[in-house]
Amino acid sequence: MAVTLPAAVCRRYPRLSLFNSPYTAHDRGCAVDLYPDSVDAPSPVAGEVVDTRTVDAPSKPYAAAHDHLIVVDLAPDSPGAADADAARILHVDPDVSPGDHVAVGDSLGELVRSGFFAPWVTNHVHLGFRGADDDPVRASGSLPLALPADLDVRPAEWDGTGTVVETGDTYVVLDSPAHPAPGECFAGLAADDGTVLDGGLVHYAGGGAFSVDAAAVGAGADGTGADRGVTPATGPLSLLGQRVGTAADGTVDWADVALRANDEPITGLSLFLGRKTAGAKLVCPDHGFAVGDELAVEIAPTDEPIRLG
Repeated sequence: MAVTLPAAVCRRYPRLSLFNSPYTAHDRGCAVDLYPDSVDAPSPVAGEVVDTRTVDAPSKPYAAAHDHLIVVDLAPDSPGAADADAARILHVDPDVSPGDHVAVGDSLGELVRSGFFAPWVTNHVHLGFRGADDDPVRASGSLPLALPADLDVRPAEWDGTGTVVETGDTYVVLDSPAHPAPGECFAGLAADDGTVLDGGLVHYAGGGAFSVDAAAVGAGADGTGADRGVTPATGPLSLLGQRVGTAADGTVDWADVALRANDEPITGLSLFLGRKTAGAKLVCPDHGFAVGDELAVEIAPTDEPIRLG
């Protein structure tokens, strides 16, 4: 049984990812990271807060020493309530307490930059769902998640090149691939066959892949009048002419490949679905790239792929 997050909830956030994490909570797409464009964390669910906990986080120089867990018993009309009983939310310093009732969009508190994050990951709300008999505190065990069939997701085609428009200590962002319709839909980097990719290619062991029905793209945000476009993908995947993995019901096992930018080794690509931008995010700690640099990414087989989790 998969829990479907409604399109209206997904569209509240500029960016989302089901697979871009090394932690078991995201295995098989069993959790989603939702990236708000605010300091506050808007709730993706409605219901009663039944537990809040503070937990130790891995020690990182750029992150807080503690993270927080919020457990919400879902109201009957809450997103996810048709298939689950409780929501498990992380990376928010709670401004709510057990007994409080929250609606979709209410602030749960401020986002926390946790030691569970890699340094190239920005602040976000982690969301998973549990059944009535499931332990809501345990890290693994959330129900599989599915993107709604009426979510407008479009492939962003990429030839591996682009201009650096943003840099951090451990990453750079390119101006390509271009978002096909900024603000109107979600878009993600496309494999060679148009399948939309998600996750950390290939620095995390697994990723995600979504097939898009091109005939339904742009048919309207309300999901009426057409079979909508996004479903879990199955089959071999290639990017920039190189086999990069195999998908089975939406979950990808990455192949043993290595990535280079301008012939310099890089760690990988950080993949997501974005409503405003779709530019490739290159994970490359200690890089020497600068804004304005023109980069060309290549992918090749290797016996020693970088695996961070």
